[in-house]
Amino acid sequence: MMPHPKTIEEMMAATGPIEKNLSLSLLQITEAAAVASAYQVGKGDRKYADHVAVEAMRRVLNHIDMKGTIKIGEGERDEAPMLYIGEEVGTGNGPEVEIAVDPLEGTNLAADNVNGSVAVMSMAEKGGIFYGPDIYFDKIVVGPKVVLYEKKTGEKISLDAPVIQNLEIVSKALDKKIEDLSVVILGRDRHKQTIQSLRAAGARVQVIPDGDLLPGVMTCFEDSGIDMVMGAGGSGEAVLIASALKCLGGKITGRLVLPSVANEKSDDEILKEFAEKLPRLQKMGISEHEIDMIRETDDLVPGKDVIFAATAVTDGPFMKGTKLLGGGDACMTSIITGSSGVVRIIESVYVKDKENKSFSV
Repeated sequence: MMPHPKTIEEMMAATGPIEKNLSLSLLQITEAAAVASAYQVGKGDRKYADHVAVEAMRRVLNHIDMKGTIKIGEGERDEAPMLYIGEEVGTGNGPEVEIAVDPLEGTNLAADNVNGSVAVMSMAEKGGIFYGPDIYFDKIVVGPKVVLYEKKTGEKISLDAPVIQNLEIVSKALDKKIEDLSVVILGRDRHKQTIQSLRAAGARVQVIPDGDLLPGVMTCFEDSGIDMVMGAGGSGEAVLIASALKCLGGKITGRLVLPSVANEKSDDEILKEFAEKLPRLQKMGISEHEIDMIRETDDLVPGKDVIFAATAVTDGPFMKGTKLLGGGDACMTSIITGSSGVVRIIESVYVKDKENKSFSV
């Protein structure tokens, strides 16, 4: 017997202190990054577009009452001047939180003015976010109906199962024929065999150039047209997807993998990368025997009080890209959710001169 849906009152009562006190601040942070990036959309310089997003996020973070620590960021301290892993952010007052951030997910998409780039951030209590290494995470992402089906039947989505078996589970969970399922995957050489297997099974495959984070989140929305996301991408992006899924009821399952392994490089290249990455992995508490262990949503985001926000830079599912209206004015669309299960799609308008501007989106 399925549980009754929560009432609005029950969802409000389930709101934790981080969700209650920091959701609006989180939204303002991603909005600031999105506006900064929007000025660089279509200009062809992905590095500078990312740079201005990082700076904008960091400026706003400085004013938020919290004791924040970056767990997923722009890299190590010697690799990034700000939003580096381990950096302390916020005023130092307020709740202690851990942060995963991607100031501009889909830098190439923004530089070329292609759909799908977003500014993204999540927060959780101390110990609530996985300390993800700078390697790939090979994954499968599905929505809440598949999770409920797994609980009901005992059948499980598995990275080690044949593609057809996973498609059959999703097909039954969503009450769709396999040929009606839509699977998103990054267009990379390492995914050629998976793409062939998906198409051989009859599924519809959407091969995208970059940015599979938002499609992963969209598996939780039935009318998004995205039923499943597969493939190896950044582990930081996987943690951000998991943050959203933790709030929305979806599932990510997969394992860490060295880029050289995923991209089928030579044995010498694999051994070289392994030697380079192992000290960092061990520092993060990941032994060489644990790299390829299966990790799921709760492993990547064990926190109980989690919030997630994404603001569209270019157009994407459910969200219009940030529009620059002239004179510093802008309008944008965001999604924000938390552990209570409340999901908000928000349109924000920033108007400098309120007396001489009309509010329109």
